[in-house]
Amino acid sequence: MEFTEAQLQRYSRHIILPEVGGKGQKKLLNAKVFIVGAGGLGCPVGYYLTAAGIGTIAIIDNDNVELSNLQRQIAHSVNTLGMPKVESAKRTFEALNPDVKIVAIKDKITKDNILDLIKDYDIVVDGSDNFPTRYLVNDACVMLGKPLVSGAILRFEGQVTTILPREGHCYRCLFEEPPPPGLVPSCQEAGVLGVLPGVIGALQATEVIKLILGRGDILKNELLIYNALKTSFRKVRVKRNPDCPVCSDFPRIKELIDYTEGYCAIR
Repeated sequence: MEFTEAQLQRYSRHIILPEVGGKGQKKLLNAKVFIVGAGGLGCPVGYYLTAAGIGTIAIIDNDNVELSNLQRQIAHSVNTLGMPKVESAKRTFEALNPDVKIVAIKDKITKDNILDLIKDYDIVVDGSDNFPTRYLVNDACVMLGKPLVSGAILRFEGQVTTILPREGHCYRCLFEEPPPPGLVPSCQEAGVLGVLPGVIGALQATEVIKLILGRGDILKNELLIYNALKTSFRKVRVKRNPDCPVCSDFPRIKELIDYTEGYCAIR
């Protein structure tokens, strides 16, 4: 492909980077990324990936925009209150960069649809805030061999990790089973600092871009934890569990499991 004059101007700060260049920018324009959730994390992830020129971005969410979302979910506004979040995000992202194809999916992720939804995408980003979705996305990515960039936020702390199935750890290597419903509070129950998802979402978007470019060190076998009150980052080494029920050489989990009963929806 040849860049248009407008693209040369738009992506000029990428193209002059030796680590990106024209070749790297073309990789970004040809990439396809699937984002789970159009909420606190999905918004900044989608914003920055759209700005970077990712060719196709799909985003799935089943909720509508509410006033309480606007404290942190930066793709939405008072003008889109009541609108499906995916449609609000699509409108925002398309206004930023018409080069990018935005696929808006107003639906819930389930064990029956997730494999078909993500199969044609290069990388999956998990921006959900509930354990059933998190485990379902992890297991589906492991089964399909899809790279997964996972993020989580609560109160003043967030975390990011990148999962390359069979090359490093998966989410179940960190936490083998979901906690019982109600044990870990949701953001709706415990609160979340409005700027926190911006930090974690930007880190997730950075991991995606590095994966596409094949540049830099990614968070494989590492969990990055950010504390906003202390302005501190720390990394925790994570080993692939040889007995992991889903990513080991002899997995016990061979079909997707639905843990949804008793949990909240994507927020």
